Amino acid sequence: MNRRQFIYGAASTSVLALSRCTTATKVGQPVEKLPTSQNSSNIMTMYGPMPEERFPLPAIEISKVPSKFRRRQVNFTSPYPVGTVIVDTKTYYLHLVQENGQAMRYGVGLGRQGFEWSGEGVIQWKQAWPKWTPPDEMIARQPELEKWSADNGGMPPGLSNPLGARALYIFQNGKDTLYRIHGSPEYWTIGKSVSSGCVRMINQDIVDLYGRVTSGARLIVL
Repeated sequence: MNRRQFIYGAASTSVLALSRCTTATKVGQPVEKLPTSQNSSNIMTMYGPMPEERFPLPAIEISKVPSKFRRRQVNFTSPYPVGTVIVDTKTYYLHLVQENGQAMRYGVGLGRQGFEWSGEGVIQWKQAWPKWTPPDEMIARQPELEKWSADNGGMPPGLSNPLGARALYIFQNGKDTLYRIHGSPEYWTIGKSVSSGCVRMINQDIVDLYGRVTSGARLIVL
C-alpha cells in the first residue's frame, strides 16, 4: 500500500512525523484572555442539524460535550500571524488566529498514549467528506479493517466514516506526515486522548474551521 495513502491511524516510521521537528522551531505558549460569552440559542445553532451537507449531519447531544470545549471566539495573544492554526495538546484546544487579538477556539480530541505528536507543519490541502484508508499497521492490529484497505478502495465518505465531514492534511517539508485534523462522529471524545495520533473535532466544528482556514496555513502543535 502507498505509505502516503490517506489514513486515520498511527504514523508510519517511514515518513517524517511532526514529532521530529520540535527542535527546529521553538513554539511559545500563547496567552488566552477572557472568552466571549455564549447563550443557549447560539449553542443550538452551532451544533444543530446541517441538512444542507452532502450527508446531512444530525444535531449533536451537546450535554455530552463539556462547555469549555464548545466553539467560541476568544481574546487571544499569540506571536503567530493571522490564519495560523495552533493546537495545544495540554488543554485540548485548537485556535485559529484572527485579527485584532482574537481567535476562534475549538475543543479537540488527541492521540492516545504512544501516538502523541507535536511540532510544526503546513495544512497542505483540505477535503470535504474524505474517504478513509487504514494503514497496514492498523489492519495488522484489526484484521476486520482489511475490507477498507487501499486495494479495496477505502471506506467511502459518510456519517460513520472515522474522518467525518472534513479533513485537513498536514505536511512538512513537502511530505505528507500522515496526520490529519478531521471531523468525528464520536463527539463525546472531545477533550480526551483516544485517536491514533490525529486531531479530531466535532463535525459541526470541522465544517466551520474548514471554511475559515486556507490551504498552506501554518500549523503549530504545542
